[in-house]
Amino acid sequence: MARPGPCPCPLQPALLLGSPSFPNAIAWSDDNLIAVASGHLVTILRPDLPIGAPRGVIKVSPSEPLPIGFVERKDLLSGCLLPTALYRDDKPVARSISWSPLGMAANSGCLIAVCNSEGHVKIYRPPFCDYCAEWIEVVDITKSLYDYFQCTEFRGTRFASLDVSDKNSSDQTDSMYEENGTLLSADQYASRSAMLCSLVVSWSPLLRLASELYPVCDSVSLLAVGGKSGKISLWRFHPTDCYTIEDREVPTTVKFVGLLQAHNSWVTTISWLLFAFDSSNPQILLASGSSDGSVKIWLADNDKLLKSSKVDQTSFSLLKEVITVNAVPVSVLSVTTHVQYPSKMLLATGKVSGSFEIWLCDISSGEFDKLGSYNAHDLVVTGLTWAFGGRFLYSCSQDNLVRSWILHENRLDEVTLVSDMPHDSSICISREAFDSCFGVAVSPGNLVIATVHCLDVEKLNRMYEGRILRAAIEYFWIGGLQVDVQLKSPFSCYIEGNSSYVEKELTYWGTNIIWSLNQYQCHDKPLVLWDIIAALSTFKDNNLKYAEHLLIKWISSSFLQLDMDLYPEKVLSFFSSSLSDIPSRLLHLLNIICRRVMLAELDADQITGIHKNFQKLEEVCPAMEKQITKWTKVLLSSERELRERLVGFSFSAFRTSMSNPETNSKSGCWYPVGLAQMEQWIALDQEHIHDQLKAIASEVKHEKRFLSSRCSAVETCSFCSASVPFESPEFGFCQGENSTSGDVKNHRLLRCVVSMQVCPTTPLWYCVCCHRSGFRLAPEPLFRMSSFHLDSDSSSKSFTQAVSSKPFCPFCGILLRRKQPDFLLSPTPV
Repeated sequence: MARPGPCPCPLQPALLLGSPSFPNAIAWSDDNLIAVASGHLVTILRPDLPIGAPRGVIKVSPSEPLPIGFVERKDLLSGCLLPTALYRDDKPVARSISWSPLGMAANSGCLIAVCNSEGHVKIYRPPFCDYCAEWIEVVDITKSLYDYFQCTEFRGTRFASLDVSDKNSSDQTDSMYEENGTLLSADQYASRSAMLCSLVVSWSPLLRLASELYPVCDSVSLLAVGGKSGKISLWRFHPTDCYTIEDREVPTTVKFVGLLQAHNSWVTTISWLLFAFDSSNPQILLASGSSDGSVKIWLADNDKLLKSSKVDQTSFSLLKEVITVNAVPVSVLSVTTHVQYPSKMLLATGKVSGSFEIWLCDISSGEFDKLGSYNAHDLVVTGLTWAFGGRFLYSCSQDNLVRSWILHENRLDEVTLVSDMPHDSSICISREAFDSCFGVAVSPGNLVIATVHCLDVEKLNRMYEGRILRAAIEYFWIGGLQVDVQLKSPFSCYIEGNSSYVEKELTYWGTNIIWSLNQYQCHDKPLVLWDIIAALSTFKDNNLKYAEHLLIKWISSSFLQLDMDLYPEKVLSFFSSSLSDIPSRLLHLLNIICRRVMLAELDADQITGIHKNFQKLEEVCPAMEKQITKWTKVLLSSERELRERLVGFSFSAFRTSMSNPETNSKSGCWYPVGLAQMEQWIALDQEHIHDQLKAIASEVKHEKRFLSSRCSAVETCSFCSASVPFESPEFGFCQGENSTSGDVKNHRLLRCVVSMQVCPTTPLWYCVCCHRSGFRLAPEPLFRMSSFHLDSDSSSKSFTQAVSSKPFCPFCGILLRRKQPDFLLSPTPV
């Protein structure tokens, strides 16, 4: 069935070698990777790559049984041990998966938690420097939990401290292993087994930490692991002190922080929500569902959960038992903050019966209102996810149905969801081969959902596809679905008056894309714009005027706070004159869209060449279309503004460090380098530099002692040791060496995106958007600057407290990576 309205290019389905068996089998990461619990493998892939592209894998292998004790043979037939005695599966499969927030891995990427059908939980990192497809195990959560129980529960004590990252922690329990020969009763053995048998994992959002214990790592993430005992174990993960793309042995810092007796039966589903309606007192909520049919909302004690160095069993308190114990087990749940009422939470709970319920929860008053119960499916609900701030809900089930719902006030109405599967001869399956659905996930930009389906082998070619294929991922574009006109939007006034379906859907697309872009104004949301870039690129190719109109609307409303309709040239003129007052975050968004959408015809080297001759743009590219020229000027002026902020921040930080020498000795504090190169850049481009920056540079220039000892202006080539004069902040050419033929060989050398120094030959951080490289990291406050003002008290404070950020590009704001060969999987946020 062809889509009746405008839509970005369909995404090819991804074919899998293993089939999922449990709900929530698919998860979408903050760095735009999709993981699927596909049988004995966890398959990791990129949504934009075609069939046959590189993938990552995690092999789910049997674990050695933990020595929890012995029972007499006659007790094996008792009711509580019968399942254990009859267990014969020697090929475990992936049961539950969850991505960490960005920044938890040593390269600042995402970790992934995997729980297998044996109840064992392990943490894996991406192979960023290992040159392999298989992800690397870094923490064995179940083994660490066993070590804790050896010290406490199994010994009859309640509290102990356990640092998983401490190599001596396992040694402390070695002396206790002789106790594992203790003869246990059937109930004791079953109880210990249940405490160590995990069923579900869920990672919290990034949580800000203000503690004297961790002055550098100012954020943490919590991993919740639910098990058969009804308990949820809580693990606190800290980012590494220094991100790397070379060291594969960086330890993962994790601490066990407590146990929560959440239910009296199996914990089947968990979901987190950071409720930041009051920014001065953010609340951490944990929703849990059980096989006994109950659903509970828990409220965290932030100090105990985030700052305590000891295990605390009281870090959560019960806020509300939303659904009491009943005969229908809970299979999945999903929570989000209501887009129209930021003080309220939306809760969706799916059940084994095929129905789901919707609840509206006012956290401040403690009121919980049931909005409805919907018999949406015939079999188990295997996936629920909210999109667009709770405006849309997506459900899927083992009955193979994927259904879309829109929230109108206090009810849900179903919206038709049309498959985007391309009619391509290279794709060897059709939707008729889909047998059941085991999960749904939404993209970071909320414009795409992905579902994973088992395949009916009888409907495949038994000689070829039927022998190896077991499941497939299907994608749906959802940005063109109906928008509630009561929501404020630059396009809302056009929706009701449009009689043409095509025009109305384009209006919906515009509203949803602008909503998605505005969500990225929050500094804590990683810039992952792949779905937005793909949608805008298609619209630009098919309807350039519409794409430009959409971007102008976004710029006028988000950058300039203009409600009136103005000509594009007028808006861009206002924008150029207001650059100094625009937050860095918005400039990053604009730069990404300019490079990846409006200037997609130009590669990074062409834009760099134009950058060098900015004042003679038309002379450099006389045949350039007027449209490209206009957006090239926007990009170059925006990047110039960001470079001036980087240089200005570096000079101001140096000036502050000279007046407060003690700040230089603080661990983890950022200090500026490359000041000599920055001075030369200012000297080369005097006519375009802010007067404020010139004044600061003049003050710094007098500190010859620092410049000569810490930042020399003399640079040499990494290949021939010839001198490298400063001619451009992007790259340099050495003076060269004479060959036997008398020719001079000039090596082209990259300059660091942060310090402007010549890059060494070691592996570099690389930006997939602007293709710049670097070996230094920018300071964290640079990415939160609201304008170009460097003299305020708040700015001075930020200079003295500045630490290196995650490895973000100072021009695009996206995560820098180590450049990988084409045959290996590498995430791309754009």
